Amino acid sequence: MTDDRALDALFRNARTANGFLDKPVTDDQLRALYDLMKMGPTAANGQPARLVFLRSQAAKERLRPALSAGNLDKTLAAPVCAIVAYDTHFHEHLPRVFPHNATAKSWFDGDANKAARETSAFRNGSMQGGYFILAARAAGLDCGPMSGFNNAKVDEAFFPDGRFRSNFLCTLGTIDPAKTFGRLPRLAFDEACQLL
Repeated sequence: MTDDRALDALFRNARTANGFLDKPVTDDQLRALYDLMKMGPTAANGQPARLVFLRSQAAKERLRPALSAGNLDKTLAAPVCAIVAYDTHFHEHLPRVFPHNATAKSWFDGDANKAARETSAFRNGSMQGGYFILAARAAGLDCGPMSGFNNAKVDEAFFPDGRFRSNFLCTLGTIDPAKTFGRLPRLAFDEACQLL
């Protein structure tokens, strides 16, 4: 059972960061984040998530045309902004990452399986995106996940060959408490869940 301190860091006390302190994010922190994230389960161990960490101002400026007005300043000012994307050809790695089933790659090969391949890439990449947020918090980082941007513009700027597609953006750093909202309401169990 996970202790209360860890649960507080991962869930109860964690907030969406709307601003960060002027403190760098290290390569070691980003590597630790990924090393935790990659351990989360995905269908057939497909691991379709792909991450692009934007640290330089020039790299973050490439996002500018894609960002909504409400996300522009805080994204450009963040120590890091991650593009959480997914690989539409993740299945090419299945012979290596799912070696006990030699037919797994064929489940997604060809035009006939394109819809299944893209659905699996998005679904499992999204699950890995959730793991990404938890892993970042476990690695001592605060997160500002967002969907207020134009995916097509991000993909054009960063993934012009079309193989990878952006899912969401997530700023990373050390949260500035002065720019952070208190805990917002959550739905109760009976509002969100059914027991059948």
